[in-house]
Amino acid sequence: MDLASGVGGKINKAQVLDAVDKYEKYHVHYGGKQEDRNANYTDMVNKYYDLATSFYEFGWGESFHFAHRWNGESLRESIKRHEHFLALQLGLKPGQKVLDVGCGIGGPLREIAHFSSTSVTGLNNNEYQISRGKELNRIAGVDKTCDFIKADFMKMPIPDNSFDAVYAIEATCHAPDAYGCYKEIYRVLKPGQCFAAYEWCMTDAFDPNNQEHKKIKAEVEIGDGLPDIRSTTKCLEALKQAGFEIIWEKDLAKESPVPWYQPLDKNHFSLSSFRLTAVGRFFTRNMVKALEFAGLAPNSKVRVQDFLEKAAEGLVEGGKKEIFTPMYFFLARKPLSDNN
Repeated sequence: MDLASGVGGKINKAQVLDAVDKYEKYHVHYGGKQEDRNANYTDMVNKYYDLATSFYEFGWGESFHFAHRWNGESLRESIKRHEHFLALQLGLKPGQKVLDVGCGIGGPLREIAHFSSTSVTGLNNNEYQISRGKELNRIAGVDKTCDFIKADFMKMPIPDNSFDAVYAIEATCHAPDAYGCYKEIYRVLKPGQCFAAYEWCMTDAFDPNNQEHKKIKAEVEIGDGLPDIRSTTKCLEALKQAGFEIIWEKDLAKESPVPWYQPLDKNHFSLSSFRLTAVGRFFTRNMVKALEFAGLAPNSKVRVQDFLEKAAEGLVEGGKKEIFTPMYFFLARKPLSDNN
C-alpha cells in the first residue's frame, strides 16, 4: 500500500498517465533527442523521481545506489560500507558542515551523519523526495542537525565557500552539463576542502558506433532519468576545467568480487534482496496490476515499472560487457588559493 500511495509523488494521481507519456517522449526509444533532454532536464528528472521513488524505496531501501561488494557481504551491508568509504575518503570530522548533492530521500545523508557526527545538508530539486526525507530524518533522530534544500544543483542558492566537504552518490549524472555542475560545487566548497563522488559513466570499452552498445545506453537513460551518460574521461576533464585538483580516481566496479549488477540479474536469486530478483519483480508487477484494477493505484503504474525493468536490463548488460559503471570514484580538492 505504501508503494501504491507513493507512485506519482507530488503529481496529481489523475495526471500520472500524462506524466508518464511526457517522460517517455524525452527518450530515444520514443523519438526523443538529447538536446531536448538537456534543455528540459529539470522537468524530466522531476517527473522521473515523482514516478519512480516509491518503487526505489520498496525494492532498494532508503539508499538508491549500487556498491562495491565482498563475497559473503549482503547488499545492505555493502551499501553502508560504500557510504562509510566516501566519508573516510573525505576525512570528515565531527561538527563539520557537509553537502550531499542530489540526496534522494536521504539514506546516505543519515548514514554518513551518524557515522561521522557531521551536519549534512541534502540538496534535491524534487519536492516529494524532500518531504519523504524530512519524515525519515525525524524518525532517525537527525532532524535537528540535518536538513534539505530544494534547489537545482546547476544553480545552488548557497553562498560561496559554505561547506567543509561535498559529496555526490550516483546523482550528478542527471546534470545536463558536468562542468556547470562541478563549477557550482567548487563555488560552495571551502578552499582546501574536498569533493568526492561516485559517477555513472560509460567506460573506455563503450563503442558509440556499436548498435548494441547504443541500445544499452539508451535503456539506462530512459530507465534512470538521464539526459546523457558521459564517459569517465569527460567527467575528469570537467572536474579539472572547474578548477579541482584530482587527488585520485578509479572505476571501483573493476575490483568488486561480487558484480555490482548482481541484485538486478534475473539469473540471480537472493532472499535478502528478494524484491529485486526476477521472482520478486514478477510478484511486484502482478501486485501493481491488482492495485491498479482495484483503483488503489493510479493508472500507468505498470508502465512506470516497465521503464524501470528496461533500465535493469540495460544496467545488467552494460555491467556484463563492462561498457558502463555506476561507481567511477574520484576525490578532488579545491585549492587553498582559489584563482577561478
